[in-house]
Amino acid sequence: MRMPPTWVRRILLGPLVIVAALAMLALTPLWLLVALALTSLVPGRFRLPRVLWLVTVYLLWDAMLVIAMFVLWIASGFGYAIRRPGFVTAHYRLGAWGLRVLFWIFGGVLRLTITTTGSDEPVPTPAPSAAGATLGTSGRVGPAGGRAAFEALFAPGTPLVVASRHGGPGDSFILIHTLLNQAARRPRIVLKYTLQWDPAIDLLLHRVPAQFIVPSGFARTPRGGGVRVEEALGRLATGLGPEDAFVIFPEGGNVSAARRTSRIQRLRDAGREQMAERAEAMRHVMAPQPGGMHAALRAAPDADVVFIAHTGLDRLVTLRDIWRELPMDKGITMRAWRVPRGEIPDDLDAQATWLFDWFARIDAWIGAHPELDGR
Repeated sequence: MRMPPTWVRRILLGPLVIVAALAMLALTPLWLLVALALTSLVPGRFRLPRVLWLVTVYLLWDAMLVIAMFVLWIASGFGYAIRRPGFVTAHYRLGAWGLRVLFWIFGGVLRLTITTTGSDEPVPTPAPSAAGATLGTSGRVGPAGGRAAFEALFAPGTPLVVASRHGGPGDSFILIHTLLNQAARRPRIVLKYTLQWDPAIDLLLHRVPAQFIVPSGFARTPRGGGVRVEEALGRLATGLGPEDAFVIFPEGGNVSAARRTSRIQRLRDAGREQMAERAEAMRHVMAPQPGGMHAALRAAPDADVVFIAHTGLDRLVTLRDIWRELPMDKGITMRAWRVPRGEIPDDLDAQATWLFDWFARIDAWIGAHPELDGR
């Protein structure tokens, strides 16, 4: 999908979302009456009114952020100082506040809870790696205990590369919300270019360190994928500060049957049969792509790595799944491990095996907690 030029997005999409938000708000009594009248025809617990209310809330939220950032743009001298540290900090604070509001409302309507943990509970040891070694079960998890241990893993003072699994709708929003509002970290975000269609996301993430990418597999093309993406991620990770966190999803996209099959086949085509067999054995995650992680760690030589596993949204793959589950009544559990830089291999092949081992561990953790995935 081709993105319109930046000036089109600024002049048209920003004002359009404000108009749409005001229109939905003005029409609230009408659509609420219609939705309630149709409730008897739509199975579930007020699914249609909930969806329409969430659409209205999201449009208002988006419009509010666009207006706030327009004010910041004026205050910066009509964009002259918009990238100075003070204004970057202001945008991070605006994003943190916006996500708190969004999750407060959405969490109430959808009945969602988010639990974070960094406790050193036993985790099943995954299968041997391609190098013939096995990954231990202790990890680097800080003090025992749920939320306090999770926050301790993100204590400021050392740059972080945060590598998360990618599964379920909105998991990237949940992770960024957690980093900003619970871990007090300033995320540098890697995300798909199509999210620039959202005016608030487009504006905010062009004013803080972030990178929109055009995924195109492993192709070495000018538009995206392969070397060009890795170079962009390396630039984004350069200069990480003690309160920063470079955020990456090594799987390259939400887990799906088609992506999983394609990833396994690519491993086989590359002659890595043992890795392909291990990828087939992982039921909850896909084989990670090491290029982005390697670029980030090369650009941030002092950074530790925090791995994030989460479960609770695993059954929500299609729009039909999401509709069926409304209201969700789900608890999302996030588990974190921290790996000191001294334990991370520098060699590209060894680092790829190390990354694969960690995703095997994440898969094992999810498999050991079937009670958390909503089944």
